[in-house]
Amino acid sequence: MARFELTRRSPLPPADCWARLTAWPRHGDRVPFTRVSVVRGTGRQPGDVILARTALGPLGFDDPMELVALAEPAHCRLAKRGRVVRGSAELRIRAAGTGSEVVWAEELRITGLPRLFDPAVALAGRLVFGRVLDHLLATAPATR
Repeated sequence: MARFELTRRSPLPPADCWARLTAWPRHGDRVPFTRVSVVRGTGRQPGDVILARTALGPLGFDDPMELVALAEPAHCRLAKRGRVVRGSAELRIRAAGTGSEVVWAEELRITGLPRLFDPAVALAGRLVFGRVLDHLLATAPATR
């Protein structure tokens, strides 16, 4: 399983970071060919499902993620339950000085891809999700 963890400091308070990180559709803003939506619930309760659909023309796959743990505004854990992407994602936020520290951790398994490629998957994850995290935490006002 490919594993990676990203840590960012933000001048925003934890509640603002939380609002930005859980504005699920915005996650797709920086992932190529991907749209993110809440397909079950509000995206704010355990059991809710967020779907990342990655497609280029007629070719694509779904990455459904069930929200399995939530402690607003400090922690959420998502279980990746797709046919292509399996694993988990965890978002943690804590106060740090006058702002916050945000940690995004993932464990990914790509169906059919040998474990030999886990380092490359982790590197790609750090690059792609680092862009997403930076975008979400940018200090311009968040929109939902």
